[in-house]
Amino acid sequence: MKWRSDAGLAEHSVVVTGASGGIGRTVCTAMAEAGAAVVAVDVSQEAVDGVVAGLPGVGHVAVAADLRDISGHDALFARATQIAPLAALVNMAAVLVRRATVDEVTEEDWDTQHDVNLKASFFLNRAAQHAFVAQGTPGSIVNFASQGWWTGGFGGSVVYAASKGGIVSMSRGLARSFAPSGVRVNVVSPGAANTSMMWQGMTEESMADFVSMIPIGRLAEPDELAGAVMYLASDASSFVTGALINVSGGQLMY
Repeated sequence: MKWRSDAGLAEHSVVVTGASGGIGRTVCTAMAEAGAAVVAVDVSQEAVDGVVAGLPGVGHVAVAADLRDISGHDALFARATQIAPLAALVNMAAVLVRRATVDEVTEEDWDTQHDVNLKASFFLNRAAQHAFVAQGTPGSIVNFASQGWWTGGFGGSVVYAASKGGIVSMSRGLARSFAPSGVRVNVVSPGAANTSMMWQGMTEESMADFVSMIPIGRLAEPDELAGAVMYLASDASSFVTGALINVSGGQLMY
């Protein structure tokens, strides 16, 4: 065992979805600093180009993709394996639509959040597992949930929370299904992080109320989530699958 955060990542490729988000950027940077070539994926080419331009190291690629189109998933991993052996998928792409009450939720709200957050995640996970099997190596998949998977959601985010509950359940099932092929599937569950998604639809007052529920007494900075991702993506967690790491500043304890 190599007790290093880059164990199994250096000189390998990783696919990071939601790469231009607040947490996504820091994860891309951490992966690049560990010596991995990052395939940074998000819906905006300009945004992922900006992410890749700021990464240390070489071999990084920016890919614009709407992950709801599952026909393009295999190509993402083919692109990664052309650069270097694939080590991990870090799947953070998500959409949050807050409504004041559940009566204001539209069918489009439901479909959009579940198509991006849950449906696309399932097919990405499956495509990643196929890529690991094709190259004949073990690998790691790290999916992202939210404290809402456990609480049911705050601030009009019930539909988002439902999709994230599906991520946890799905990841456990895929962990069992993929384990014989050497592919691990785990989940990072952030609490409140200081990102544009977290602030979406929130006032200063409502945010203060939310922060009051966090024992550490503040929002997480995005780079405080990267450590959990690096652990689960690296060989340091080689016997961990079907697990969830709760990074919520003590807001959730279970």
